[in-house]
Amino acid sequence: MNYYIVIPAHNEQELIGLTLQSLISQTVLPKKVVVVNDNSTDKTEEIVLEFSKENPFISVVNKTSDAIHMPGSKVIQAFQKGFETLDSDYDIIVKIDGDLIFPPNYFETVITHFQSDARIGMAGGFCYIEKNGDWVLENLTDKDHIRGALKAYRKETFQQIGGLKPAMGWDTVDELLCKFYNWKVVTDASLHVKHLKPTGANYNKTARYKQGEAFFTLGYGFWITAIASAKLSMMKKKPLLFFDYIKGYWKAKTAKTPLLVTPEQAKFIRNYRLQKMKEKLF
Repeated sequence: MNYYIVIPAHNEQELIGLTLQSLISQTVLPKKVVVVNDNSTDKTEEIVLEFSKENPFISVVNKTSDAIHMPGSKVIQAFQKGFETLDSDYDIIVKIDGDLIFPPNYFETVITHFQSDARIGMAGGFCYIEKNGDWVLENLTDKDHIRGALKAYRKETFQQIGGLKPAMGWDTVDELLCKFYNWKVVTDASLHVKHLKPTGANYNKTARYKQGEAFFTLGYGFWITAIASAKLSMMKKKPLLFFDYIKGYWKAKTAKTPLLVTPEQAKFIRNYRLQKMKEKLF
């Protein structure tokens, strides 16, 4: 199976080389890697071009955009720019961040998952961050969720869910739409990926309300949003974030922000979320 990788990158000169090194060391190499140099003011582009000399499957695309790092929209707009430069001769499309180190067997293992079952639509490993000299699981989500930093999609699945949505919540709605269309999402705990920059390290203050807005645009409704907000703020060990999330939800509702999903999909998502919550309680 052919796989293509798109890497949105903004000022990643310190880390992008480590990511690319881990990609050219894969037991099954990608057919194409596109790094989208998104408004970088450092040497990101030069480092990628250096790699592309020895590895012609690596290329760089330059994009100019707002320098403010907002979760969701900016990164997916960059992904889209890179994706548009690719042909359709792939079986798996991958979106990764430019601050990851993959184990050498990562993509070989992911391909094996896709080959094992034609209904697997997404597959991925887990992000680990360094704490006091140890690499520990970056524990922000459930074990059945694939982090936005390392998404791999079967081509048919990617097309059916309509690609990636340029909004915060894109890396949740993709999996919920997978379930809506009856695709399976597989996580592999044996695949440990080093995440060199913890999630959200660069987000600005307005980003705090974006999570609540995302819950609204996913069609969660208030009560599921309240439970999800409480859980996420506790996982982040910042209980006061709960109020930011709720405020963000009401801001989005008051502004009549459009949903990322259809009414039918929103209903499915609410039922699915409630079902998952019940399973955990009983």
